[in-house]
Amino acid sequence: MTIRAVVFDFGGVLFDWSPQHLYRKLITGDEERQWFLENICTQAWNTEQDAGRTLAEGTHSLIAKHPQHEALIRAYYDRWHEMLRGPLADGVAILEDLHEAKVPLFGLTNWSAETFPYARANYPFLKHFRNIVVSGEVKLIKPDPAIYHASLDQVCAHLPDIQPEELVFIDDVAENAHAASALGWHGIHHVSPAQTRRELQALGVSF
Repeated sequence: MTIRAVVFDFGGVLFDWSPQHLYRKLITGDEERQWFLENICTQAWNTEQDAGRTLAEGTHSLIAKHPQHEALIRAYYDRWHEMLRGPLADGVAILEDLHEAKVPLFGLTNWSAETFPYARANYPFLKHFRNIVVSGEVKLIKPDPAIYHASLDQVCAHLPDIQPEELVFIDDVAENAHAASALGWHGIHHVSPAQTRRELQALGVSF
């Protein structure tokens, strides 16, 4: 079966995003900063916003639980763009090469609907995607199978007869890549750009 389209995750594949980039400026001690990000502004809390909860609601609910940390909690989204250091050049190079080879490209990302417009406005390579499914916009989140079905629907709008086994999905989170594989896609756990290139080539993708 020929691979006819490639679907990309964004954070960790195409973007260098991390709360550490901001909180190194706000909390100088490594242990204190790590404690804050593991116990207050956690990834699980951020995921609620990626799944569709508003930034205001997420912020207010967390401040209500931890009022002593209000300033640091508010900084998370007030200064969110400082967490997005920029593109990961080697990952974007894969995207650019696939685009040059005219491989149809799609995006599937866990990202807040309120912060994603910043990425759209500032990173022109996102224009290479025929469609991007943003978790916060559809109010679904990886690795829920429903968001993969939503992505496949968007791919089918461009390639009506495509089958799941003709799709590749690249994600730096193993669980998300495995969820795609469970639905018949070719999930690639993105460990390094070189390995991802090799896996794509092994699947017969020429770029």
